[in-house]
Amino acid sequence: LCLLLLCPNSLFSIKEQDKVERWVLMSFKKTKEVFLAALSFSYFSKALCGTIMKSSITQIERRFSLTSSVAGFVDGSFEMGNLLVIAFVSYFGAKLHRPKIIAVGSFTMALGCFLSAMPHFFMGYYKYETTSHTDASASSNSSINPCSLHQDVNDTVLEVSQADCEKEPSSYMWIYILLGNMLRGIGETPITPLGISYLDDFAKEENVPMYVGCLHTIAMLGPMFGFLLGSLCAKLYVDIGFVDPGSITITPQDSRWVGAWWLGFVIGGVLSLLSAIPFCFLPKSLKKPEGAKKDKASHGLLENMGAMGNKLSPEKTKPRKLSLMLKDFYNSLKKVLGNRMYFTFLCCSLLQFSSFIGFVTYKPKYMEQQYGQSTSKSNFLIGVTSLPPVSLGIFLGGLIMKKYKMGIIAATKFSITMSFLSYVMGLLHFFVGCDNHMVAGMTVNPIPYHNNSLFSECNSHCKCSSNVWDPVCGANGITYVSACLAGCDTSVGHGKNTIFHNCRCLEISSSWTGNNSATLGQCPKSDDCSRNFIYYTVIQVIGGFFYALGATPSFILTFRCVQPELKALAVGLFTLTMRMLAGIPAPVYFGAAIDRTCLKWGSTSCGKRGACRLYDSNANRYVYLGLGALLRGPSFLVAIIFYALIKKHFQNKNSGPVENGQEDAAVNKEDNCKIKERLPGSPDAENESSI
Repeated sequence: LCLLLLCPNSLFSIKEQDKVERWVLMSFKKTKEVFLAALSFSYFSKALCGTIMKSSITQIERRFSLTSSVAGFVDGSFEMGNLLVIAFVSYFGAKLHRPKIIAVGSFTMALGCFLSAMPHFFMGYYKYETTSHTDASASSNSSINPCSLHQDVNDTVLEVSQADCEKEPSSYMWIYILLGNMLRGIGETPITPLGISYLDDFAKEENVPMYVGCLHTIAMLGPMFGFLLGSLCAKLYVDIGFVDPGSITITPQDSRWVGAWWLGFVIGGVLSLLSAIPFCFLPKSLKKPEGAKKDKASHGLLENMGAMGNKLSPEKTKPRKLSLMLKDFYNSLKKVLGNRMYFTFLCCSLLQFSSFIGFVTYKPKYMEQQYGQSTSKSNFLIGVTSLPPVSLGIFLGGLIMKKYKMGIIAATKFSITMSFLSYVMGLLHFFVGCDNHMVAGMTVNPIPYHNNSLFSECNSHCKCSSNVWDPVCGANGITYVSACLAGCDTSVGHGKNTIFHNCRCLEISSSWTGNNSATLGQCPKSDDCSRNFIYYTVIQVIGGFFYALGATPSFILTFRCVQPELKALAVGLFTLTMRMLAGIPAPVYFGAAIDRTCLKWGSTSCGKRGACRLYDSNANRYVYLGLGALLRGPSFLVAIIFYALIKKHFQNKNSGPVENGQEDAAVNKEDNCKIKERLPGSPDAENESSI
């Protein structure tokens, strides 16, 4: 744009220059379109940043030596930040300069992303567990005895002094990620409510659904690109550009591998920063389209009802006392929670959301531990296979409701049916898991007289450390915790290409007559496991599609089962409950349950317990999937009760008095119009509930 304005002569003729100038002037006049484009980009950036956090949770866990429960607490800090300011933003935001408030929110999101990435630049290089059996300066032809390196080891991983351990700052640097994630939650709060209300106030009423549809469509691209970006970052080593790749002895499939998790936060922060700029130049208000004020005056929203009341009762324009406002809020809250349909729906959704959030948070981790996939491949597959069917399901769910003109009863039945089909598909995951890694002394016992022990006569001469996790894969297909514990005497090669020979523990393995060599890294999973992973992916795609089909009808039920004047409060209370009772605790107790299935914990450089290196695959599958199934299972019993209440309420709407204070008669024409919108107020109420 600057090039066109400053030097147009070099690019266009005189006639073309006039056209360009007219186009530029017309573009600045289309403020609503500019706002929609800016808001769409903001939706995309906030969704991408949220996905970066989800895709990096395993990397953060390993980098900072955290348990899964603590990592889940860090992930849930976003909801904490959101809850801190959501009430203030919802109430005061509409009274201020909304575009600038959104700009401040986007700047805050960018600051949160940069704060989350900051620990990487102050922690020094990543030091993964290793038995130091290779030397970066050693030639590829040198021979090293893994046993001789452990003559002076006394259950420690690295030889560092206690003073160095006390000075090491990395143990608490994860707090900056928690604070950054919380700050990102604070910054994201004003974008949706203020953005939608701005469009609704200054756009034609018939165009608002189209605008909202565009926003949500673009927002769905955020998670897709976020997981793809997370996949790329996970493939790069955490200290890329500063460490010699040849000296790294681990691969992305290794449980000690940490990718460039910080790079995703930096990119997300830059995008959030760019998304804030357009809002700084947008006006506080726009010229309303002709007829919009008249059309929206009859709409049954809280804001418009308040404006109508002020016109009818001039004496009420005076500031209301705080006690009266609190009393009105208490009465409204009592009406909403006293609505049996809404309360039942809230309980059902809470169980469903708790299962969903816990499942999504640890889905990449489950794919890694259960099927032996790398973090990079797990994120890539989620972005490519899981999200497109979900997007399609959400779109088709709304289209089906519109095509068949579903009322609230039909929408309830459709939503419950789709959710139950998704639940049944999810149960099939129990049958497509993989067996444990064959790890000597932990999951298999190649030495019968030393059950569940890492030590035996074959490695007793080495005086190995039991804390270290530096696995090698024996030629017999069994993984050993280290080359020392495999009883290997010599090694050749350098870096990832190191090969160990004369491994005594392979000799006494039953039914093994091959060579006694071992290579770095765990042994891969079996071919059956690879086939089961394909089945898992197919089941996940179909189940996610069914779940998404019922998402739109379920969202409609959030405010269709309450009075129109309580819609805003019902949606706000629903969001608050889901964030507080599902978004925050679910990752924590899912992580705590997953921690119970750990077989081998890693060690920090100071000898303290680090992140888990090896899980019991069978126990991990039953805990991860079982906890989600136990939460969702009872929700369908509650859903049946909700359906019975909905059906009874609407089928008998003409046979008795109205519930929840809806018995008041209309006193004017506008009130008569509102009665049609109320749940049981007219024979056409069922059709009025459709989209």
